[in-house]
Amino acid sequence: MSLFAIADLHLCLGNPSKTMSVFNGWKNYQERIRKNWSDLVKDDDTVVIAGDISWGMSLRESTKDFHFIEELKGQKIIIKGNHDYWWVTKKKMEDFIEAENCKSIKILHNNHFKYEDYGICGTRGWVSISGETQDEKVLKREVQRLETSIKSAISENLKPIVFLHYPPVFANNFNYDILDILYRYDIKDCYYGHIHGRSAHELAIKNTYDGINFHLVSGDYLQFIPEKIM
Repeated sequence: MSLFAIADLHLCLGNPSKTMSVFNGWKNYQERIRKNWSDLVKDDDTVVIAGDISWGMSLRESTKDFHFIEELKGQKIIIKGNHDYWWVTKKKMEDFIEAENCKSIKILHNNHFKYEDYGICGTRGWVSISGETQDEKVLKREVQRLETSIKSAISENLKPIVFLHYPPVFANNFNYDILDILYRYDIKDCYYGHIHGRSAHELAIKNTYDGINFHLVSGDYLQFIPEKIM
């Protein structure tokens, strides 16, 4: 039983006009996701998908993408990305998942999931990149959700591993509010996505920084091969 992570699937089966195949490195990406996942992941494994999952504008428009994920091996834990416009309340998403018989998909939202002695924790996070619009209310809410998730894992004596969509650190940009939570709870490993393109990948933090091991797991960075964590 292994744990994997990948972000930014950007599936578009229900909205083909939004395909990412027009961008460098994304050719046939949905087929590559399916093949690489099938070659690597086993039925008893768990994969965390760290946001930007489907281009569907609603749950109904995302149905084909959810079925695509359901057909992949393993248990899947998903968090929200900035392009997941279908993301609504946890209750509505869980009802949808149940109605569509997507039994292997779980929602990470103000909670955690146990994996051996670890707690899988996380939330979307918020912008720390120069030039992108920020919102203090959204940031405050994301900080609260991250802390709630971490505390829920600690309450069960689990060691938290954090998954975010937005990077807490990118080049010379720092999201100090998110970082404060990571420091406060002595988080050692943080996985994130959102960053695309070779030039941006080069600026991303992908090593130990100030005591935290940062891991970039954007789909295109990983060449659409889920990264094995343990």
